Amino acid sequence: MTAASTPRAVILGCSGTTLTPEESAFFRDLRPWGFILFKRNIGTPEEVRALTASLRETLGRADAPILIDQEGGRVQRMGPPHWPKYPAGGRFGALGEEAVAMARLGARLMAHDLAEVGITVDCAPMLDVPVAGSDNIVGDRAYGATPEAVTALGRAVAEGLMAGGVLPVIKHIPGHGRATCDSHLDLPVVEADRASLSQNDFRPFRALADLPLAMSAHVVFTALDPERPATLSERVIREVVRGEIGFDGLLMTDDLSMHALQGPFRARAEAAYGAGIDVVLHCNGRMDEMRAIAEAVPDLTGQAERRAGAALARLAPPEALDLAEARARFEAAFATA
Repeated sequence: MTAASTPRAVILGCSGTTLTPEESAFFRDLRPWGFILFKRNIGTPEEVRALTASLRETLGRADAPILIDQEGGRVQRMGPPHWPKYPAGGRFGALGEEAVAMARLGARLMAHDLAEVGITVDCAPMLDVPVAGSDNIVGDRAYGATPEAVTALGRAVAEGLMAGGVLPVIKHIPGHGRATCDSHLDLPVVEADRASLSQNDFRPFRALADLPLAMSAHVVFTALDPERPATLSERVIREVVRGEIGFDGLLMTDDLSMHALQGPFRARAEAAYGAGIDVVLHCNGRMDEMRAIAEAVPDLTGQAERRAGAALARLAPPEALDLAEARARFEAAFATA
């Protein structure tokens, strides 16, 4: 790959259901590693398919990853009338012995929906373990209230996505479950001691550290780094994410435009790269913010390039699925829960 075609270490959003001429030119020049879609980008299946194709065309890379947040419940960018409504993660616990199998099946069905329109990465499973008194930003998105439940269902969701030809992203590493405010709006500060974090919050991430992609938490852990959120903390990324948790996949930020982070966008990106983040993520499609971030974005090289390549190498063709039978079985499980 020549320097002129080397992807750069950023994932970006776009403004609508089609690319503007300005966006096309900007993306072609910048060469982001991938893109992320939100509800504003979702029209009919044909429109989404055309958008994902045009995003890849701007880069000249058929394997450019396209991401989405498709968890079910409150966080589902593709939904009715064109796609089914999926249950929130917290609802699987009511299925008893069927919970793990249905979590896998639901993710397999979601992967079918995504792959059909050219989306290859789902920002799920969410491995955060909620605690009493935490903000509802996690709430019923969590797969359970214990590390064991979150681990079991999170693994099932990851397996279901990969069986459908879609890569999972574990989030929000090293754990967002204790946050007492919404990081979209403010900076959460967690004051739990290191031992409690290790025994509870980190456990699902350790158990799923073999997965290819992870998203960081915009959360300050005072026992780890009292000054910087995990996304911007070299100590948290080196000692906890890469060290104790043992994650060696591609590490992306949560959205740089969230209000948990402060300061100019170029500085946010520079701080994330300096901390050890592989790829920064910017979601809202605002051109002024993307241009500011672009000033700091390096080429995807070294360990980040290795991790990105290893992640994409794990994409495989979807396993065979009787779609009608699978959907009927999934819906029946929740109808009787």
